[in-house]
Amino acid sequence: MSDAPRVVVAMSGGVDSSVAAALLKQQGYDVVGMMMRLWSESGHEADNRCCTPDAMAMARRVSARLGIPFYAVDAQETFHNVVVQYFLEGYTQGDTPNPCLACNRHIRWQFLLQRALALDAGFMATGHYARLQAGPDGRIQLLRAIDPAKDQSYVLHVLGQDQLKHALFPLGAYTKPQVRQLARDFGLPVAERAESQDLCFLANGDYRSFLRRHAPQVETPGPILTRDGRQLGQHQGLAFYTIGQRKGLGVFASDPLYVLEKDLDHNALIVGFVEELGRQELTAVNVNWISGEAPTAPFRSQVKIRYKAREAWATVTPLEGQRAHVAFDEPLRDITSGQAAVFYDGEIVAGGGIIL
Repeated sequence: MSDAPRVVVAMSGGVDSSVAAALLKQQGYDVVGMMMRLWSESGHEADNRCCTPDAMAMARRVSARLGIPFYAVDAQETFHNVVVQYFLEGYTQGDTPNPCLACNRHIRWQFLLQRALALDAGFMATGHYARLQAGPDGRIQLLRAIDPAKDQSYVLHVLGQDQLKHALFPLGAYTKPQVRQLARDFGLPVAERAESQDLCFLANGDYRSFLRRHAPQVETPGPILTRDGRQLGQHQGLAFYTIGQRKGLGVFASDPLYVLEKDLDHNALIVGFVEELGRQELTAVNVNWISGEAPTAPFRSQVKIRYKAREAWATVTPLEGQRAHVAFDEPLRDITSGQAAVFYDGEIVAGGGIIL
């Protein structure tokens, strides 16, 4: 029996998780591949970006090429009840949710981690671009990836010490071109495989059609108003618009109009000119502090309000009840409820929460 530490690699059939498995095998770990079967909309099974039959077959091929065991785990019901419902409920409540956050918190780093530990694994690895290091107090710190274009620390801010002590992110020190070259060097059949940026359970990334089929109540027309109450037109349902949106409003003015806010009480979409767009503060809820302890005083931080957003300087004030107040130095145009505000101390992720 091998004394090498066992690690389960969460595989997707893509280049990132495949190279993560290959690197860990090269480093001497006892590697096991594991892939989840996620929920797919009936009639659209082939469109699920994470677990199509082709992706499952590719993960098996990679595992065979590396000489590692491979298991498929049925997560369909849990994924639907947690992630898909989170997505639908968020839009129903007027938010713009990021289901990847719920998936990482509850599916990958709870559901799948439990199954990895049941196989006597000490670690679970993913193909995320992020890094880990031990802090001065011995606690594990989550860091940005070396490649800023691929950094995924934003979606991992939901993890705590109980998850991070079992986590490995082998790709954090590599750029995407380097990872593709590693795939070629390892002889993996995924080296040139394209990657998708769409949400995994949406057919062709069309969230509006998905909402119409699964939450038809969101398709409730209402007025498009200016801040002073003038009606300019009619929207098709508040869920189909997001803060800062300019195109597709169906109304005309002397200058471009943008979505400023959603008035749920009156089912009204509030629009205005670019100079009206922007807020300088927000409140985050369900805040997770990576260290496991909330700071005891306000602190300066760079804050990201969306996955692809640039960081902005702010003062973060921890509040009771897993909340935090964020006051930005300058107004931001697209602060959106349902997205995450993630707090950075240089390269280190301090924590983050959902924008209220």
